Amino acid sequence: MAWIAFTLYLTGILVAFVLRTWLHKRRTGDSGHRHSHPPAGSAAWWAQALLGIGTLGGFIAPLLDATGTLDPLLALYHPPIQVIGTVVALIGFFGVFAAQQAMGNSWRIGVDAEERTALVTTGVFGLVRNPVFTAIITAMAGISAMTPTWAQLLALAAVIAGIELQVRVVEEPYLRATHGTAYAEYTRHTGRFLPGLGRTASTT
Repeated sequence: MAWIAFTLYLTGILVAFVLRTWLHKRRTGDSGHRHSHPPAGSAAWWAQALLGIGTLGGFIAPLLDATGTLDPLLALYHPPIQVIGTVVALIGFFGVFAAQQAMGNSWRIGVDAEERTALVTTGVFGLVRNPVFTAIITAMAGISAMTPTWAQLLALAAVIAGIELQVRVVEEPYLRATHGTAYAEYTRHTGRFLPGLGRTASTT
């Protein structure tokens, strides 16, 4: 199962980022990647670092399990859970790509504070404000159920922490500054990662 988890993770990453980047560049002439260099130790720096560690850990942890270097945690290691995890991971990776596609030309990896893209609030973005990140966490949770080692759980924790920081200290401030009232209204009606959860309170 660990080799299946590694193969699924690798395929998901290639589709969601490499293929998505190629499709975006073919359509717009732009890769959609925006690289920033926040001060070391800042919240934005930690967001990038944790996401990087978690993403890399998603590759390494299943390999450590598959090669017998790490043993799964027995309390979490059950075939039915692994099967469910496989389904959840597949749903998660499909959701990542589908949500990226739904962003259209507004899709970006990273933030350029000087750039203004259209605010997408329809389709799956009408259910949650960050469906790509929701799907990434779902996929990582599925992989963790497939190969439940302490290394994989640490990778999952790093991804969740990195996403929380990225959304709260980088992306949401940028969107508020860029879209003003339209984004404020959007946040009042739409949850952050799950429908109805993380909505902002009305000021009226």
